[in-house]
Amino acid sequence: IGAPVTLNGQKAYGVFVSPGTGYRNNAVSGSAKADAAEGMYAVLDGTHYNGACCFDYGNAETNSHDTGNGHMEAIYFGTSTGWGTGSGSGPWIMADLENGLFSGVNSGLNSADPTITTRFTTAIIKGEPNQWAIKGGNSASGALSTYYSGIRPTASGYNPMSKEGAIILGIGGDNSNGAQGTF
Repeated sequence: IGAPVTLNGQKAYGVFVSPGTGYRNNAVSGSAKADAAEGMYAVLDGTHYNGACCFDYGNAETNSHDTGNGHMEAIYFGTSTGWGTGSGSGPWIMADLENGLFSGVNSGLNSADPTITTRFTTAIIKGEPNQWAIKGGNSASGALSTYYSGIRPTASGYNPMSKEGAIILGIGGDNSNGAQGTF
């Protein structure tokens, strides 16, 4: 389904992801693997989301299965509360690092990660050895804010990371496809 918008008088289209759909490429070249540094960004519709797992964009497992903690690093956007949350009722920008959605150093509440519902929301996840960050904001105006910047989660498997390098859009690393959203 197209996601039409008008930019400077011209129609442009995003990607509308319904529950049960998503995209992946398990055989890319040049993506980050293991504990290599990477950064990713997405412009999302901050009004189209749900609480299911997982509306992600980023680096994931190459076999479409959960291969353990730290085997993916992706932007998550939605209201899932199974692992971590931000402040308010969501949606939040979080990182899906496999077997956990993180808004900060560990699962649970990071009150510095705000609910963000602007029509055009910029989401950024940056990662490097034992360091990662979440940034975001209104894509149409203002500056981006840092919602977390610090060490990797302290649970086993997240430091060092074991990223595999597949690219996903709208699904989780294990192909979980209950979420919805618009890129």
